[in-house]
Amino acid sequence: MRKIIHIDMDAFYASIEQRDYPEYRGKPLAVGYAGPRGVVAAASYEARRYGVRSAMASKTALRKCPHLIFVPARFDVYKSVSKQIMEIFHEYTDLVEPLSLDEAFLDVTENNMNIASATQIAQEIKQKIRDATNLTASAGVSFNKFLAKIASDQNKPNGLFVVKPKVAEQFVESLAIEQFFGVGKVTAKIMHQMGIKTGWDLKQRSENELVSVFGKAGHIYYQNARAIDYRPVESQRIRKSISSETTFDRDIDSLDELAVELDVVARDTFDYLQKKKFKGRTVTLKIKYADFKIITRSRTFADAVEDYESFYKAGFELLKLVDLSPKVRLIGLGVKNSDDEMGWYDAVQLRINFEEDEAKG
Repeated sequence: MRKIIHIDMDAFYASIEQRDYPEYRGKPLAVGYAGPRGVVAAASYEARRYGVRSAMASKTALRKCPHLIFVPARFDVYKSVSKQIMEIFHEYTDLVEPLSLDEAFLDVTENNMNIASATQIAQEIKQKIRDATNLTASAGVSFNKFLAKIASDQNKPNGLFVVKPKVAEQFVESLAIEQFFGVGKVTAKIMHQMGIKTGWDLKQRSENELVSVFGKAGHIYYQNARAIDYRPVESQRIRKSISSETTFDRDIDSLDELAVELDVVARDTFDYLQKKKFKGRTVTLKIKYADFKIITRSRTFADAVEDYESFYKAGFELLKLVDLSPKVRLIGLGVKNSDDEMGWYDAVQLRINFEEDEAKG
């Protein structure tokens, strides 16, 4: 049986700002841009008490918390701190799977320190992070990634939660379905309509039924409801997709104007495709409307997309199929290799460029 730790930094960007600027400590703070097109990139725990969350429109955040302090993002600093943290992880194991700048899975079944207790390792890592960065982290410890991920969120901030094998199924049964990682708002709404509100409710459904409604994800939900997750910690993650996107200064409903913006993100994506020598067959268009509703449209080709003209044309053909009556706030275009199976966390990417763009408004 494996020993898995999930480490998640507490309000990472906002906590760094409060660490570096004492005048922000104890106050509701958001990393991002306060202007009319701004989006919250991160919120301090003081701001979260007012309902402020990351990815929220800045104007909405200010309505919830009129005295909210906005500070610009400093991604060079966040990346530097993240490097410090990752180096601490590697002191204990080579099996480190980063999910973003501020969280990662560690497999410590066999570890460099020859410590038998994963809980002890998690405690040591939390302390070393505190000593090195003056920041707190929360840790989840269990025998698979699914449980460790959920456990790390149980006692935030500065928490440590352990899910042992003998209580694992009971623990999962008690969870609200929204606590299952990978169950977003849309999926949760469908599950609620099916009468599935908890892990116990989910466990009562057959695998065939879940697959018929949710496709391949149904297999995962069936296993997770039984505290099962066979995925290993992958120290070298295979890139599944490359994409670029941009948020406009104003909402757009003109196809001609969107075509120009599409060209910008298409060239950015294609240049990166060539730089990384990435080949994919599926082109995906992303649209975020003024009301923040997001849609995607995809087209898969028989062969990998090799030239810019074909790539842009595919994106433009998808764009012409999109309803533009609600004005568009953001457009993105990407490529993925459809031959790769999409795993549970495969959609999680280090979206630093996107976060920088959003933080700037």
